[in-house]
Amino acid sequence: MKFYQIEIVLKPFSRGFHLITDNIINEFEAIKNIKTGQLQVFIKHTSASLTINENADPSVRNDFENYFNNLVPENNNYFTHTMEGTDDMPAHIKTSILSSSIQIPITNGKLNLGTWQGIFLCEHRNNGGSRKLVLTAFGN
Repeated sequence: MKFYQIEIVLKPFSRGFHLITDNIINEFEAIKNIKTGQLQVFIKHTSASLTINENADPSVRNDFENYFNNLVPENNNYFTHTMEGTDDMPAHIKTSILSSSIQIPITNGKLNLGTWQGIFLCEHRNNGGSRKLVLTAFGN
């Protein structure tokens, strides 16, 4: 079994859901060396998350953002973690609801995603800045 790992830095994204599948594929060529295996993507932040979902229709991204903003609204008077802004604590909650890591099968050197699936960075802060991802691929 072979193991590969790199850390990549994504440019800052605006708040919302952003397709990053190509960023991962283009920056992690070691995926091509694996016939059967797994890719784990881990984000090293607590106010942005990762998910896999519909990548064909951009309205899905808007609907996700609207849903999560309704689910965890800002400016709630019961939040006490507010030193970094009104979007910070809601961002932490959204990250916990979604995930800090995802796994995707690798088959014949390619990510084995469904036809309409893509990997998304979920930026929950108004000004989140660049984001670091640890990519670990393993297999035969």
